[in-house]
Amino acid sequence: MSPKKEMSFLDHLEELRWHLIRSVIAIVLVGVVAFIFKDFIFDKILFGPKDKSFITYRFLCEVAQLFGTNSHFCGGELPFRIQSRTVAGQFSAHMWTSILAGFILAFPYVLYQFWSFVSPGLYEKERSTARGFIFVASSLFFLGVVFGYYLVTPLSINFLGNYSVSDQIHNDFDISSYIGLLRASVLATGIMFELPIIIYFLTKIGLVTPKILAKNRKLALVIVLSISAIITPPDIASQIIVSIPIIVLYEVSIFISKFVTKSQQKKDTKEKSPLEKIK
Repeated sequence: MSPKKEMSFLDHLEELRWHLIRSVIAIVLVGVVAFIFKDFIFDKILFGPKDKSFITYRFLCEVAQLFGTNSHFCGGELPFRIQSRTVAGQFSAHMWTSILAGFILAFPYVLYQFWSFVSPGLYEKERSTARGFIFVASSLFFLGVVFGYYLVTPLSINFLGNYSVSDQIHNDFDISSYIGLLRASVLATGIMFELPIIIYFLTKIGLVTPKILAKNRKLALVIVLSISAIITPPDIASQIIVSIPIIVLYEVSIFISKFVTKSQQKKDTKEKSPLEKIK
């Protein structure tokens, strides 16, 4: 454990408060930069998936043509418009989008602040892995965000934008609804890609074992498919596309859990052996 002097409960709360303040300041500062570059954020990033020239649509169109089939990913424009129906609609969207961008881009620093708070209570070897933890966790989060933006978001927008119950109804999506869909897709996948990190810590504290994970593989598959059904349009192809990387992450999590368990067993054996020699 850390050789630092033990702190009272109130001291811990005070320290936690400053870590949270520093995290919020980082998010706000990055958010201010995103607020300034609103033209790029909205026109190039947020509204990118509503354009049929978006890279995902072009790729899926080429795949469909490769197999000699027609695809609604090819050509034309998505039959919907984005509108603002409230007085402060655009300003509100601008503010919340900037905060979201601030959180995503400042995520490694926020993670660092979290680790700085919990690391004093860890052993020296565990603290030495801080850099690796922050790098891996941030990389997985960004990978999930990219996956959500380039795959889940365009699949959802394309399906819902083309969906119609009658020719007499024209889709005019409110800007808050559109950004809400994109935000949910990106954050949900970003958090889901943290599964290996979550399993690592749950195994460390003994709440999860490789046997439990392997035994509940079928249940996990059902949960993954259910989550995929929630964050993607209700067509089988989209759900399968989203489910595959999550299933792979689950299998990786089982491997990580096995590794942690074996390491813990070796550590326990080394600690017991001197006592056994004395006996």
